[in-house]
Amino acid sequence: MLLTSAMLVTGCAVNPVTGGNDFVLMTERDELTLGRKYSQQLLKTHRHYDNALLQQYVQSVGERLARVSHRKELLYQFTVLDSAGVNAFALPGGYIYITRGLLAYLNSESELAAVLAHELGHVTARHSVRQHGLSTATNVLGQFIAIGTGVQGMGDLNSLISAGINSGYGRGHELEADGLGVQYLIRAGYQGSAMMSVITVLKNQELFDRKSAEKEGRQPRAYHGVFSTHPKNDERLQAVLAQAKGGLKPLKGWLKQDVNFLNKLEGLTFGASAKDGVIRGRHFYHADLNLKIQFPKAWAIKNNPNSIIATSLAGDAFIRWRLQSHKATSAKQVLKKVLNNHKVLEESSVPMKGGSAYSAIIRDVLTGRPIRLTAIVSGDRVFSVYASAKTDAAFLSMDKHFLKTIKSFSTLTRADRRKAREFSLHLVKVRGRGSLEAFAKASPIADHAEEQLRLINNLFPTGMPKLGDQLKIVR
Repeated sequence: MLLTSAMLVTGCAVNPVTGGNDFVLMTERDELTLGRKYSQQLLKTHRHYDNALLQQYVQSVGERLARVSHRKELLYQFTVLDSAGVNAFALPGGYIYITRGLLAYLNSESELAAVLAHELGHVTARHSVRQHGLSTATNVLGQFIAIGTGVQGMGDLNSLISAGINSGYGRGHELEADGLGVQYLIRAGYQGSAMMSVITVLKNQELFDRKSAEKEGRQPRAYHGVFSTHPKNDERLQAVLAQAKGGLKPLKGWLKQDVNFLNKLEGLTFGASAKDGVIRGRHFYHADLNLKIQFPKAWAIKNNPNSIIATSLAGDAFIRWRLQSHKATSAKQVLKKVLNNHKVLEESSVPMKGGSAYSAIIRDVLTGRPIRLTAIVSGDRVFSVYASAKTDAAFLSMDKHFLKTIKSFSTLTRADRRKAREFSLHLVKVRGRGSLEAFAKASPIADHAEEQLRLINNLFPTGMPKLGDQLKIVR
């Protein structure tokens, strides 16, 4: 941690936006150093999205905004991350990130610019310095991690994330970032109303996710700049946006589709990346690891960066798979090392296709709960499986499901490899009134296909595309 200089420097600094004095705990030099440090660590665990042209395009839009900002002297880096999460965030010093998951919901360059301008506002107003002091970088990282879907987490950085991980910047600073964002949009030649448009898109996505979360028994996710009320009914937000001259006035031709922007999204990965494995119904497929796992019916499955976890519908049992090593050895030998200091209730080999497995039941030293531990060796890879339940009774009831899941492990067939492919966005021209419904029926999206197509095309909840429009579909 860069504690020494920051803890010694306390006092007032001129705010680049307001011109007033802010009481801060770090110099601008410390801010830049901290941002560089955490951006380097973040990119060790989060991939750039593998599309050089799209990366260059997002950087160019960001630079156009940065040139008219209050801190134009900074060297800004605008990066698309390979994450299905719907989010964008800024680190101190000019490191701004947007996920491909959020890009999928945008429909114009002006909307992209609005997202980047909002995050740019956090940087120019030095919100990280003003609100959280030296620890804010980890809080912002934590906000991204908590909200994201698909590949999530920061590995070794988890220990650095503070208890304020979900607090974000607070309503006042988010509103200030929106107001600054509108100013930057207009100065850069974009329509200021795009800020309202993109917040509405994000709010609709949040409303949909809230319904899905209730059905799936999980916490809803929300982009940190979206508020609890709908933006059209949010008087404070309306006031902030109206502060910028012409902020809510659409430019001539604003109803026309931004076809140039939409073309840049052609082929964009939608949902989970094949590099991380994909969930299809009850199954998890991973082409690179050459594996398939089937989980119990109706269990909630979550794909993490180094593990996959399934939880029972009642939340009283779970099973976790993790890739442990690339060294080939016997499954029994692997597990025996783990069981060294535990009282073993039972143990045995487990028959399976595509590998060998050895399993044992022990009691947790701290909680006394029964745990099934399993080691699986497939080729030169070793997987560990950890399964447990809240009570002995629940474990006795669930252990048959644990074993069935363990035994389901197999290598991929040709048909499985087709299912392991990732989904992507493609553009089609609307040729009839029933186009949206027809594309939804043909979509590989398993749940709420029509609603999701409406969301990514800004037609939620009941909008309809016009004849001749370009429609984003998933296949």
